[in-house]
Amino acid sequence: MAGIGFELRRMLRKNTLLSLVQAYAYAGVIGSGPWVFSIVGILLVGIFSASVVVPSFLVTQFQTSVTYLVAGSLILTGLVQLAFTRFVSDRLFEKRRDLILPNLHGLLLLVLLVSAALGTASLFLVLPGEGLAYRLLMLAGFVIMCGVWVLTILLSGMKRYRTIVALFGLSYLLIVIVSLLLRPWGLEGLLAGFVAGNYVLLAGMWVLVVREFNPEGRLFAFDFARRELSYPSLMIIGLLYNLGVWADKFMFWYFPPTSQEIIGGLRASLIYDLPVFLAYLSIIPGMAVFLVRIETDFVEFYDRFYDAVRSGGSLEYIESMRDEMVYSIQQGLSEIGKIQTLAVLITFVAGPTILSALGISRLYLPLLHVQVVGAGLQVGLMAILNVFFYLDQRRIVLLLCLQFVLLNVVLTGFTLWAGAALYGYGFALATLVTLCTGLLLLSRELNRLEYKTFMLQ
Repeated sequence: MAGIGFELRRMLRKNTLLSLVQAYAYAGVIGSGPWVFSIVGILLVGIFSASVVVPSFLVTQFQTSVTYLVAGSLILTGLVQLAFTRFVSDRLFEKRRDLILPNLHGLLLLVLLVSAALGTASLFLVLPGEGLAYRLLMLAGFVIMCGVWVLTILLSGMKRYRTIVALFGLSYLLIVIVSLLLRPWGLEGLLAGFVAGNYVLLAGMWVLVVREFNPEGRLFAFDFARRELSYPSLMIIGLLYNLGVWADKFMFWYFPPTSQEIIGGLRASLIYDLPVFLAYLSIIPGMAVFLVRIETDFVEFYDRFYDAVRSGGSLEYIESMRDEMVYSIQQGLSEIGKIQTLAVLITFVAGPTILSALGISRLYLPLLHVQVVGAGLQVGLMAILNVFFYLDQRRIVLLLCLQFVLLNVVLTGFTLWAGAALYGYGFALATLVTLCTGLLLLSRELNRLEYKTFMLQ
């Protein structure tokens, strides 16, 4: 994320209110990425189509279909996202930019082939009796979304933040407009709009990446798959983290008392899904703070610390940079806590009005409150995990992600057994416990940073 971090620091150094707003706005859009903005698109299409598409359950089928596309593509590409991010970082450190684009093309080819194979199998297993057009659109959407997540890896490393934000805005505006124009064709029309918008996003992201890394020599390369350059632990971490995020959703979708059949083998939990969607919109400010603080203050002192270690800086200076790193982490987590607390308070005050405006029963309000808290805790957990990645503590991250998955499954299972009063608490408690564990381990690692840096080499 060096590119966007550099640009954010440049804007913040202007010390004006406008530059501050710009920095957080760009960070919010880029940090939230296609995941959160897919939710916005789904909700907008549903709101504008509810009174037009007949029968109305087609809107629910569309929203459920897209949710499965997002969840499935994130879980599948979680296997490669972190590992390839590390591969790219290592090549940039070695000043081998010429290897990045060919390997990206190789990874894209591999991911698209695997996603096409798995998606085709899923059409026969999960959607055997549905129309051909719907199934082909689902396959296309799944493959395209997998490509989008792969290309997202390189976006935050670019300095063209204005172009990236404009591309996101254009793509998701296109999703809404095309979906609304194709409403007369029912479910297939709505889904075609989603696929078209994401295809434009995929193509635009690829063009940006090609311009950034200037294609030279080979078109395809698979160096990232070489044993000495691959990181199996990061592949497991990426898979576990995404499973942890989605585990409670799948449990609610396939627990009969809380779910219902929507289309084919796809199920949804109407009591759980709407509060979850709305809660994730509240993390956009938190993601902005996360990206700004991690990619400005922390990374700046992190670079100074290790530059001093490599160049033989004085012990006093090294300890000073270590203290600044710790302080920047504390400040970043504090600001994330403040902004997400504000989001919770706004939800408590404005929640009834928001639900009424969307035509949603106020019975969802308690679950919305819990989900907003859980989503805010997830931002904090992401910040902790990101710091551990900078410190190259993959074993700790792996343990935290494993804890996150297991706790989410166990606690969500308990809440399903206990009844509706505890719905949502499983995910929130799992995230809270994992976050607290991460904080304790991070404190220990930072206290031992100089020792581990010098004595364990």
